[in-house]
Amino acid sequence: MISDTPNTQLNKQLFGDDFAWGVSTAALQIEGSCDADGKGPSIWDTFSARKGKIMNGDSPSVACDYYQNYKRDIDLVKELNIPNYRFSIAWSRILPKGEGEVNQAGIDHYHKVIDYCLELGIEPWITIYHWDLPQALEDKGGWTNRDIVGWFTRYVEICAQAFGTKVKHWMVMNEPAVFTGAGYFLGIHAPGRMGLRNFLPAVHHVVLSIVAGAKTLRKIVPNAQIGNTFSCSHIEPYKQTPKHIAAAARADALINRLFIEPILGLSYPTEVAAIGKMKKYYKPGDEDNMSFNFDFIGLQNYTREIVKYSFFTPYIGATLVKAENRKVELTDMKWEVYPPAIYEMIKKYNAYSGIKKIIITENGAAFPDVVTNGDTVDDPKRIQYLQTHLQQVLKAKQEGYKVSGYFVWTLTDNFEWAEGYHPRFGLVHVNFKTQQRIIKNSGRWYANFIK
Repeated sequence: MISDTPNTQLNKQLFGDDFAWGVSTAALQIEGSCDADGKGPSIWDTFSARKGKIMNGDSPSVACDYYQNYKRDIDLVKELNIPNYRFSIAWSRILPKGEGEVNQAGIDHYHKVIDYCLELGIEPWITIYHWDLPQALEDKGGWTNRDIVGWFTRYVEICAQAFGTKVKHWMVMNEPAVFTGAGYFLGIHAPGRMGLRNFLPAVHHVVLSIVAGAKTLRKIVPNAQIGNTFSCSHIEPYKQTPKHIAAAARADALINRLFIEPILGLSYPTEVAAIGKMKKYYKPGDEDNMSFNFDFIGLQNYTREIVKYSFFTPYIGATLVKAENRKVELTDMKWEVYPPAIYEMIKKYNAYSGIKKIIITENGAAFPDVVTNGDTVDDPKRIQYLQTHLQQVLKAKQEGYKVSGYFVWTLTDNFEWAEGYHPRFGLVHVNFKTQQRIIKNSGRWYANFIK
């Protein structure tokens, strides 16, 4: 058991009447129909086709078949009493080549999704970019090409003009630290590029694009709530010695601070010397176009990381101590189950004066699921994970931190990026062969909790 779990009896009313309860998804992970109705290929369609890149050779080409059956899954959101539904728009459904001619079939599809949500009394929260860059733009350099600021701004403009009268909550991008780090430095996510020469320009152009996108939304949908989501992990040094403490600080700069600080007008963190090389990608006026006054910040937390000094790790001089080597409870992602991490991250980001409101836009866990009697998935570990993390969110709220929403990741089991279909995060079980849905006991628990 977690010793730092508050004793407070968990109760929805304790969070207040204006606390936003929701569930989150992403287009690439659920939609399938990767070339239907004029959609162009994304970097994940290309990357998944490369041998050895995705566990078990899985592909997002069918996924949850949500594109063809969105009503079925939105009906489940309603059945689970979930009032807010976060989903993303696939850039290459709207602009098959990333720029140029608009695909009206893509616009029409998302109108139908939004309209069906509103018909059922569900508030749509849109993420404009959730990692699925059009392949045609990657062929021109993707996020390493400065022209992408203009390409992205145009895409945001099209979305805002199309859906702005219906959608009140917008997130510009999802987890920039992950898609730049895994996709443009480590090469383990699409598009599979590696090294500082890709990573640094990608980071800078993403910062400029987030701000340009947010300004575009503000101009076209002035009364909207505009945010951006950030991945975060609570970081602790392996030992309380100067070397390990400094290594943890460097890891924190990369994992938790690299994007939020420039966007708040604080410039890039300086703990990692290599980040200083970002200046070579600056152009006159960039400093004036790197910050925005967001209405809310989305935090996405799953675990903590223990960091130790490592002489042999280039640039950062730090390495993670793997959770499986620490005799701790693990999820299927081999992440440590450590509920106090979410409290620590709310506390950390609350300290930034430029953040007005924090919403937990993703939190959840993958555990092995077993279907019994053809219609039951008993998943007590996931229920306990959600309960203990919500207790930590409540603790933060009761201590006066500005946290005002919680979205579970995720509605249905899905395509979990490089991990393929192996990890199951859903409140709803998906049989990927038959597309059968079964609400897990965790889904029923969440439905009863927020009823």
